[in-house]
Amino acid sequence: MTRRIQMRRLIASGALLLLGVAGLHAQTIYRIVGPDGKVTFSDKPPVDAANANTRTAAGKPAPAPRNEGNNSLPYELRQVVAKYPVTLYASVGCAPCTSGRLMLQARGIPFTEYLINSGNDVEALQRLSGASSLPFLTIGGQRIKGYSEAEWTQFLTAANYPPASKLPTTYRNPEPKPLVTAEKAAAPAAEGAARGEPADEPSRPAAAAPPPDVQPPSNPAGIKF
Repeated sequence: MTRRIQMRRLIASGALLLLGVAGLHAQTIYRIVGPDGKVTFSDKPPVDAANANTRTAAGKPAPAPRNEGNNSLPYELRQVVAKYPVTLYASVGCAPCTSGRLMLQARGIPFTEYLINSGNDVEALQRLSGASSLPFLTIGGQRIKGYSEAEWTQFLTAANYPPASKLPTTYRNPEPKPLVTAEKAAAPAAEGAARGEPADEPSRPAAAAPPPDVQPPSNPAGIKF
């Protein structure tokens, strides 16, 4: 009788052990190495996966978190971005442009960047700003030529951007892109030349229209956005 009870207990223990093993296989276990070298295990990836050496228990790198753009921003910051979007016009090798970009990044300002690299880009910039000097910054409808940390700070603060970064650690600004996108018209032009047809006059590049001026109701400084 005692032997039967012992056998039943052994069978029950084995069943529980198999259930535990099956549970381990049903979920991913992450091996997380902290900045101090301490190793921990968890069934959830770390909050800041970009700054942590994270691998699954099988030794494979953990999937990187997705950047969901403005949808990942805190609610208040998302409202400011929607009302007064920030756009930077810059070029490669422009020292003031680099200073302005670093200033926006340090303060945690979400912004879109356009690169001025071609003659078409310069023409489009002149139509937007009335000049070809860089950097050129827009905050809503407010246009700022040149870089001045004090001036940029004043306008960003007036637009209710937070003084310190509130961006999620996984947020990344969109990659810079050309101001003018070249149209893929090479193939049709080549076919027309083969038939002896005159080449069409190139169309002028269309530049993005600046946002309309909006006057905030409570703005004693008279700054336009």
